[in-house]
Amino acid sequence: MSSTTSTTAGARDHARAQEGTVVDAMPTVPAAGAGALPEGVVADQVVWAETIAGGGYGHRVLAAGTTVRLTDPTGDACAGTLLHHAGMPWERLNVADTVKVQWQVYTAAGQLLLSDQGRVLATVLTDTSGHHDAVYGASTRSRNQERYGDGSPQGRSPAGRELFLLGAGKHGLGRRDLPPSVSFFQGVRIDEAGHPVWRGSAGPGASLTLRTELPVVLLLANAAHPLDPRPEYTVGPLEVLAWRGRPTTPDDPLWCATPERRRAFENTADLRKGLGL
Repeated sequence: MSSTTSTTAGARDHARAQEGTVVDAMPTVPAAGAGALPEGVVADQVVWAETIAGGGYGHRVLAAGTTVRLTDPTGDACAGTLLHHAGMPWERLNVADTVKVQWQVYTAAGQLLLSDQGRVLATVLTDTSGHHDAVYGASTRSRNQERYGDGSPQGRSPAGRELFLLGAGKHGLGRRDLPPSVSFFQGVRIDEAGHPVWRGSAGPGASLTLRTELPVVLLLANAAHPLDPRPEYTVGPLEVLAWRGRPTTPDDPLWCATPERRRAFENTADLRKGLGL
């Protein structure tokens, strides 16, 4: 029996009939059409608006000074996050330096996401969650295979590292370009004995905003956290909204909040100046 898509013409007509279809998880194109913008943000400033499904990924090149708001609408998102310097991808997020240089392993507003060269790739501006993890990274294919029976990116329980790889490939990056990541919206704490304690999420509606300080490639992998104790692969949608702005300047209280932050911002500003940004 033939179907409406069994011929080229039928497939074309079927595809064109889908135009205008809106589903729960998809990008808004153009992004200026996104609704419910934050106060003070106008449609023309918006550069990225997308809902990433659980088990999905997102990626985008963003200019320095872009504000990125991540929202966990159901309380089950887990936003694995990586940053690379756009055009110079050998400079990338270094989670070890991020926590070591700032003497703090727990993400909160004011934390800088540092590169391996001591520069600021992004700043955490606001955070209503407080449930994050900068220690355990993203799940691997082999772990999800063992835990859920499948870790492939197109399977029913995709691993975070495999989703990162799909996004990275869109920017000419490969597996060796993927450093350890930070996870937002699913938290882990370390107890007095040095053991991880799973905290899960802060509940539905939590959000976090980042400000990019250099041109970056932002990779997001919305996959179950590797320490999530729930027996079933559980991850909800992740909302992304980004709009144009300016990098942090010396008159911002964040700039000199600590000696380490001041040096990192100065390193970053010098590079931007050298690049003519």
